[in-house]
Amino acid sequence: MGSIEARHKCRPVKESVAHHAAQKRRPLRGLIFGLVLLMILMAGTYVAGLFDLHFPLTETLWGDAKTGAAATIFAATYLIIAIGKLPGYQLDRAGAALLGASLMVGLGVISLDQAYRAIDYDTIVLLLGMMIVVANLRLSGFFRLVSSWVVTRARHPLVLLASIVLVAGIFSAFLVNDAICLVMTPLVLDLVARLKRDPLPYLLAVPMASNVGSTATITGNPQNMIIGSLSHIPYGTFAASLWPVAAVGLILTVSLIALIYRREFLTRERISAVAVRQPFYHGPLAIKSVLVTVAMVVLFFAGQPVAKVAIVGGALLLFTRRVKAAKVYREIDWPLLVMFIGLFIVVSGLETTLLTPERIATAGHLHLESVPLLSAVTAGLSNLVSNVPAVMVLKPFIGGLPDPQRSWLVVAMASTLAGNFTLVGSVANLIVAQRARSHGIVLGFWAYFKVGAPLTVLTILFGAYWL
Repeated sequence: MGSIEARHKCRPVKESVAHHAAQKRRPLRGLIFGLVLLMILMAGTYVAGLFDLHFPLTETLWGDAKTGAAATIFAATYLIIAIGKLPGYQLDRAGAALLGASLMVGLGVISLDQAYRAIDYDTIVLLLGMMIVVANLRLSGFFRLVSSWVVTRARHPLVLLASIVLVAGIFSAFLVNDAICLVMTPLVLDLVARLKRDPLPYLLAVPMASNVGSTATITGNPQNMIIGSLSHIPYGTFAASLWPVAAVGLILTVSLIALIYRREFLTRERISAVAVRQPFYHGPLAIKSVLVTVAMVVLFFAGQPVAKVAIVGGALLLFTRRVKAAKVYREIDWPLLVMFIGLFIVVSGLETTLLTPERIATAGHLHLESVPLLSAVTAGLSNLVSNVPAVMVLKPFIGGLPDPQRSWLVVAMASTLAGNFTLVGSVANLIVAQRARSHGIVLGFWAYFKVGAPLTVLTILFGAYWL
């Protein structure tokens, strides 16, 4: 009884302390929220001002309500996407895009029918289909088989590094790079642990090679999927234009990592053979998944609509007795799909009210037709708000350029390669860092930056020269 009474006596004290701590946090949260709102309002006014809407803040928000609302919602949405989460709240990137889209409709900036028409369903369907295909390849154990094959053949650290870069780059060229990073990171961690190697350089190889390799095709990453859908560039033409950039980028990835981690790679030391456990895999499902993937790639190059091919291939893989559909659905990045849908609507609201053809024409003095300038603008914007939102905000300006196809290829190249600049430059980088942290390995900002920054500069310079 005494212990129960003691607990009851302590409870008010604990509650009082917790209440006091919460009270202390409230002013700080209020201050942060106020600063965020101020930044949003300033950004909205600045965006409006870029297009010759020369009126003060009050007039922006109330005198021309629809335009002011569109600019403010757009700025607020992109601000939250840039920082990743609204301070003090649980609103993430997907939630911000959905909230922004809802406000565009709710405040009358665009109608519900306009919002439906703004969504590029080809991009959503393509991404969903590719996620289902990658999920089946992963669940079948196909990636574990490839990892085991690499381990049994790599006898030198440099060969092992090149193998990881090659595997990550090639898979990411045809499958979604974020998914490849999700799959390969634990495999590489297990591999280097058994070989007793320094894990850091091999971990760096995964997202960097994945980002570079995904430059090569429309299906390599989400932003390329958007560009492929918006530009209507054939799959083969896209790949023919950008595969040399990806190939040179993979060579540079191996070279820079080996140069910076010289003690690990520039050595005569051999990797001792290790006993490799036979990886678990499901033979029939692995064969079916690989065959469907190869057939899809052939159809892509044959000129078939990529969205149709991807969703049919994904649906065929769901027709099985081997794997429960729920397991496949858990592998799909639903928040990413929600973010895409929201961003399509948010950008449409901005285009409808603020980015009119006349105002877009006034932006001609920026000379975005210049490949070096467009590359620099795209790379800078991609590091500011992430690559997918950057592509979305550049969309209205590309169509009016003298050579839209070439400009879209430049945007695809620069937005993808810019993801290697910092650790937070792309989702693929963050996936690897988070997975490594769960295994007790810290992939820090500066460790990434000293390889990623020069790699980004060199690859974008080559890409701009090539295009």
